[in-house]
Amino acid sequence: MRSKTYPMNLCSIIDEEIDIPITIFAIAFLILLSGFFSGSETALTTASKARLSQLARKGSSRAAIVIDLKDKSDRLIGAILIGNSITNILASALATSTMVALVGESGVVISTVAMTVFAVIFSEMLPKTYAINNPDKMALFVGPLVSSLVFVLTPFTWATRVIVEGVLKLFGISSFSSRLAHDEREEELRGLIEMHNDGGEEFDHERAMLRSVLDLADVEVEEIMTHRSAVCMIDAESPIDKLFAQVLKSSFTRLPLYRADQNSIVGVLHVNELLRRASCNTKDMIAEDFDVMTIAANPWIILNSTTLLDQLQAFRARREHFAVVVDKYGSFMGVVTLEDILEEIVGDILDEKDTDVRGVCPQPDGSYLVQGSMTIRDLNRELDWDLPYGEASTVAGIVLYESRKIPEVGQEFSFHGFHFLVLRRHRNQMTLLRMTPITSRLN
Repeated sequence: MRSKTYPMNLCSIIDEEIDIPITIFAIAFLILLSGFFSGSETALTTASKARLSQLARKGSSRAAIVIDLKDKSDRLIGAILIGNSITNILASALATSTMVALVGESGVVISTVAMTVFAVIFSEMLPKTYAINNPDKMALFVGPLVSSLVFVLTPFTWATRVIVEGVLKLFGISSFSSRLAHDEREEELRGLIEMHNDGGEEFDHERAMLRSVLDLADVEVEEIMTHRSAVCMIDAESPIDKLFAQVLKSSFTRLPLYRADQNSIVGVLHVNELLRRASCNTKDMIAEDFDVMTIAANPWIILNSTTLLDQLQAFRARREHFAVVVDKYGSFMGVVTLEDILEEIVGDILDEKDTDVRGVCPQPDGSYLVQGSMTIRDLNRELDWDLPYGEASTVAGIVLYESRKIPEVGQEFSFHGFHFLVLRRHRNQMTLLRMTPITSRLN
């Protein structure tokens, strides 16, 4: 039986021209290079972008390179996969050819088993374990090298991307993108916030603040504004003595001015400006023909559908703290301030003129006395409830919306898992209600 020959192939080259030690060294180098690719992929994809951004702002060029690689993750993954695949193929070919040249055809089995063991240990487990435990450190180390590799392999990654996009389209996937959508990133952040729970009260408060920050883009000013029924307004035609009496009676520093109709807001009076004018020119202030509009600011009108995130940015841009809220028909709905938005994030901020009124009082029988003007959002946050607030922003509003009428005192309703009893009403406004969770009511 004649032995099989391998003319002009890798085996003959190894047997005739290359020493076995050199070949073994080359195989070991390729295995380590494969480990470099595997570890780099894990480190660069798991490194904290937030910490890297801080380092980049401090002047770290390596951090800037890693951030750029993470932003172009499709090219990064493509280049690493190409490099790793070429390395593994070369290592396997060299090992197989070497073992066949040494021991014959049984070398195929020996090289396969040996390469599998070495690849799993030195090309996968060791580098990836280190990368998982030290992602930022390793990412900063390998970043420049991988960036050069990505640049060199750009034509190949572009070609493979075209092929991948074509295959994905066959399965109904329109585009290839490794970037997470905005909603997915937000859900990831929410998951991280919930995952890090130390159980302390202080940590729970911080976690609630972080959740509130993420909610700013989903909450509209209508849900946190001071309703028009609670806004202190002044008639712009009021005589000066009546105007001063209203200002002194109010605890607010900014007061909307209306003319003829409270839906017609014509200005905003800043109390400090009024006092400054009075101290500088008492005679003009006492004059009967004094026009308060001469010291009033133009009202900043915003729609009730404006999100808190947009309004917060607008407050910063305009350097104002007070806005008048109207609906899509231009009717006055209330006012919103910068403090209202900050309280949505950090909780109630009480100053020396505020009174600590929570708006909800638990009762021994399991029910709750709730002010009609309390917002549903605050109630949900206070008691960990889940009342919907899409169509109404206050407790009284949700009763009006669901009942489709103005209830009388003593009337009862049940919806959304709660029993509502109207206890007090002022004109057409429900000022006090008793809310009972239906489960507690049954018990």
